[in-house]
Amino acid sequence: MEYLEIEGGNPLYGEVRIQGSKNAALPILSAVILHRGTTVLRNCPKIIDVLYMLEILKGFGCRVSWEGEALVIEASDLAACQVAECYGRQMRSSIMLLGSLLGRMKQASVSYPGGCVIGERPIDIHLGALEKLGAVFAEEPSGLKAVCEKPVGLTLRLPFPSVGATENVILLAASAEGTTVLENAAMEPEIGELCRFLNSMGAKIRGMGTDKLVIDGVREFHDTEFTIMPDRIVAGTYMLMTAAVGGDVRLLDVPLEQLGSVRKVLGQMGARQEAGEGMLRIQSKGRPRSISRIITRPYPGFPTDLQSPLLAALSLGEGCSVIEETIFEARFKIVEELRRMGAQIQVEGQKALIQGVEELRGTNLTARELRGGAALVLAAAAARGTSRIYQYHYIARGYENIIRDLQSMGSVVQST
Repeated sequence: MEYLEIEGGNPLYGEVRIQGSKNAALPILSAVILHRGTTVLRNCPKIIDVLYMLEILKGFGCRVSWEGEALVIEASDLAACQVAECYGRQMRSSIMLLGSLLGRMKQASVSYPGGCVIGERPIDIHLGALEKLGAVFAEEPSGLKAVCEKPVGLTLRLPFPSVGATENVILLAASAEGTTVLENAAMEPEIGELCRFLNSMGAKIRGMGTDKLVIDGVREFHDTEFTIMPDRIVAGTYMLMTAAVGGDVRLLDVPLEQLGSVRKVLGQMGARQEAGEGMLRIQSKGRPRSISRIITRPYPGFPTDLQSPLLAALSLGEGCSVIEETIFEARFKIVEELRRMGAQIQVEGQKALIQGVEELRGTNLTARELRGGAALVLAAAAARGTSRIYQYHYIARGYENIIRDLQSMGSVVQST
């Protein structure tokens, strides 16, 4: 696909079912290789990052097949423990294979993770935590080589509640000798989902939903079937899009309990919300209201993955807004593109100062990363005129079919 073309300025009306969670699916796919048998996953999103991860698993020796909507992975025999460089450098999520490979194979080779331009994302927290469990690392020209002959549980505390580091510790500790107590763990819902998946195949993990996880290592796992939860970031994107564009949209299969901070922001923007069991209806008329200050924080705070869509939405706000980014140092990459649409945004360090405008103008845009690309889709849907968004593949890394979803809301979209 060369570009995505959106005719903007039309209110959204319709119904969208939310896909399975990207940020839950990827660590779960990493965990699959801990078990010498068969795993069946349902509601796994068919997105580029998942497809990359499946190719990595095939390279290890896994047999992978889609049976209808069910993803079946057979991991009885692994013949390799090296992440193919062509995929490892495409996605930062490949780093979480360290924990599961060390747990299953006692060694691992991975490229330094790539995939984004939103910040450095250092992996020192990952490595330091895994070293405490017994891993030894050595640098190679293509990345890292790790060995962990006998992982042993202990009590450790992360210096920052890193999601990826928390996942890597869980993956290695699940099969370590003894008990691991992980303090200052990330509390994102995707962490709990990984723990529930592991428990479904025989792991013993307690403390989900808190910043203290207790993991009793087990010697073996068993076959399981597991349904992946809906994607809160996709749901949040469409919530903010409706608030910015206007209209009346029903979202189905929404993880309502995970969206408290986003729903609060939506209310501040003036959108009406009606919640039911797994359903959220959003109604919005006119321009959204501005928000004096919003700060991204680890869960349950406002998610950094929705900062770019919020930035695009508030560029149309009635008044001035301030967004402060505290997680990644380069999350304001889309400001230049939004300015070309007529947005008035100034960046001062880790703060974006937004003076809302009455309208954005459609133009040619370029996506440079996943969430920023989704934010440009939001801006294009709200803008007067037609926009073309190039490098759509970034958006497809996390959104299963954003074209279908926009069309379900009545937006005029086509791909070329």
